Amino acid sequence: MRAIVYTEFGGPDVLSLGRVPRPDPGPGEIRVRVVAAGVNPLDHKRRRGWVEQFYPTTFPAVPGLEFAGDVDALGEGADGFAVGDEVMGWTRTGAYAEYAIAGDVVAKPAGLPFAEAAALPVAGETARRVLAELGLRDGETLLLHGAAGAVGRVAVQLAVALGARVVGTASPANHELLRGLGAVPVAYGEGLADRVRAAAPQGVDAVFDAAGHGTLPVSVELRGGTADRVVTIAATDAAEHGVPFSAGGTPPEQVRAWTAEHARLAAEGRLVLPVAGTFPLADAARAQETSEAGHARGKLVITP
Repeated sequence: MRAIVYTEFGGPDVLSLGRVPRPDPGPGEIRVRVVAAGVNPLDHKRRRGWVEQFYPTTFPAVPGLEFAGDVDALGEGADGFAVGDEVMGWTRTGAYAEYAIAGDVVAKPAGLPFAEAAALPVAGETARRVLAELGLRDGETLLLHGAAGAVGRVAVQLAVALGARVVGTASPANHELLRGLGAVPVAYGEGLADRVRAAAPQGVDAVFDAAGHGTLPVSVELRGGTADRVVTIAATDAAEHGVPFSAGGTPPEQVRAWTAEHARLAAEGRLVLPVAGTFPLADAARAQETSEAGHARGKLVITP
């Protein structure tokens, strides 16, 4: 089968389109035909070797965590799905490929297009996990760095649905977007703390850093000098500031429950994460380069 492979850390040029053996499902496993694969910032961070302490790499590696597609084959004892079923979720063998072994998967709602389905699992689970770790409650104020990114957009919508007030940092070009999602936007840069205080004079109850651009010191300052209820998914220097780095660990049954709920909400139009661009498998390097530049207004998707 065709797949994107890399055998060393580096820039987008280490990614190559090649042929690798199609994986066979083992006992209890499901093989899927990948129709769409989501592109995440974690993909290029792993490719560069920046997050080895959290996500060790074994070469040769096939990138990609999430997918939408259909069930192609069932291993002995696999149940819950039948060949031909449309599914979405995580892969165990890499999503930038024509076929993959499924990890945590759920049924894809019929009304949810494959590209939109492939964009949801990672952003949805990450946003939901961190909001749970922060213990965000109705009536509280959340400061969300990187609010216009994929994880940020989902987190804004989930937090607002909880009854929280969200102050989201983003470039001015994305401020109207954030207002439409129910957040109060503030610009990055010098004077950020003062702008946040003006937007949230009652104070900040929790901070979710989905940006990783040196925002932890100001986050701790805005929490009154404590790292309590500050969580990052992007700042690799988190330990220097006493801030926990959230890197997963959600029980599989909870992952599946959240993913199914997010898929239902998306199919109903109540959770929106637009697809900003699609790329053929051969252009995976360009997709990651676009993602790494950080200016995509929505999720990027690869179509094998």
